[in-house]
Amino acid sequence: MTLGPLEGFVVGITADRRWQEQAELLTRRGASVVHYPTITTLYLASDDDLRRVTVELIDEPPDYLVVTTGIGIRAWLETAAAWGLGDPLFTALAGARIVARGPKAAAAVAAGGLEVWARSATEQMDNVLTLLLDETLAGSRVAIQEYGVRIPELRDELMGVGAQVVEVPVYRWRRPEDDGAALRVVEAATQGQLDAVTFTSAPAVHNLFAMAADQGVADELRAAFDGGLVAACVGPVCAAGARQQGVRDPLVPPAGRLGLLVRALSDHFDARRRTFGVGDVELVVQGSVVVANGSREELSPRERAVFELLADAPGTVVSRSHLLASVWGSAGTDPHVLEVTVGRLRRRLGAAAAVIEAVAGRGYRLGLDQPIRPGGGRSASWVGRGACPS
Repeated sequence: MTLGPLEGFVVGITADRRWQEQAELLTRRGASVVHYPTITTLYLASDDDLRRVTVELIDEPPDYLVVTTGIGIRAWLETAAAWGLGDPLFTALAGARIVARGPKAAAAVAAGGLEVWARSATEQMDNVLTLLLDETLAGSRVAIQEYGVRIPELRDELMGVGAQVVEVPVYRWRRPEDDGAALRVVEAATQGQLDAVTFTSAPAVHNLFAMAADQGVADELRAAFDGGLVAACVGPVCAAGARQQGVRDPLVPPAGRLGLLVRALSDHFDARRRTFGVGDVELVVQGSVVVANGSREELSPRERAVFELLADAPGTVVSRSHLLASVWGSAGTDPHVLEVTVGRLRRRLGAAAAVIEAVAGRGYRLGLDQPIRPGGGRSASWVGRGACPS
């Protein structure tokens, strides 16, 4: 039986935009998806500031235009067209040197019929600033299409070399009005119910931790990310936001694309697949899914947690107290619940049930002579001791 690369894993999506597209990409690879938006994109089509800035730039066109996001430039041109200002705005921007922040912004500029003068190598604003500072900007008029938040560092640097800066607020990112759904991702993350959380903007990360702080569990959320929960960030700016919140090692694809983000997740979890033999039985364990000689079963969260603790130290006895404290939160929990869970786990493993051995008076161990080989579902030939389950 061939498993999808994300089968057996649960992924939380925090985006409000294009989340259905992201969900489809993830589920196509086998993931279970839950949607917990931690951000709301507020378009400013009826905002007086955006209309005022648009008219101002039509009357006095910019010498340079910084396009920070594809969605931003598209929304601005579409909004201007709805106001009857589409042609005048296009004419005003066509005479500017347009600097695009990364490939997505550049593609949107070209799709709008405008010409990209320069494109930053990455989506970092530092790269955009470097391109601009290579020019003589004193007395120049520079328009900055914002990307959901103000960019005071860029504005101040440009004003510092004598440029006149015009900020264009096309949309704003906000915390959701109803935090209920977003708070569920905090709960799910801290209780070990998720394998990964995806972020497509730095504010989505900041909002999640702000809401966790409101609940007094921000440290628990950081610990979850440090303990194996994957923070999958679409690009370097988003990943920088995660690191600012104390996430040590966010997963980042080589370029800011949803497809590449999903591929990076697939590669990450593919490396965590475990394949080994118990006698003549091949057992594949991937997230919550186990396949023994082609028979597929789904582990409950506690069954999975018990198995993973044993698999982390194959051949080594893991004490009952450690299993109870790690999985149920207290070493003083009735040991009967552990025995019941191990019994169910063995039934899920079917013909490979003998791999879980009980050691009288001590605990349980995964009865392998050598470590499990992870990665890519490639078959390993480690042979279990063949002990009967007790």
